[in-house]
Amino acid sequence: MSNHSVLSSKMTTYTSDPRHKTGPECNTMQEVRAEIDRLDRLLVRLIKERQDYMDAAARIKPARDQVRDEARIEDVVQKVLTEAQKQNLSPAIAEPVWRTMIERCIAYELGRFDDLRNA
Repeated sequence: MSNHSVLSSKMTTYTSDPRHKTGPECNTMQEVRAEIDRLDRLLVRLIKERQDYMDAAARIKPARDQVRDEARIEDVVQKVLTEAQKQNLSPAIAEPVWRTMIERCIAYELGRFDDLRNA
């Protein structure tokens, strides 16, 4: 079994070093940067988990032209915008971040799809 398979079978644990201050509690740029760095570490782990699902999709989808699904893209973006509104996240941040991530995930999945079929 490859290292990738072993790593992929582990469940993600959503933990991070503890938050020391909320945004409104920060009084220095050092405090702000420390919390952003903490969040970035957690985001990397979450995006890696999303990537694992791209690997699964590349393995499961029977045809390369099924990798890009415009209806699914719009469904994901609308769900994100709905959640962003609930969380008071600016749609001017949420939508372009997710559209970029979706495009990069599609590119990644296409590469994985090709790698799996050409192996």
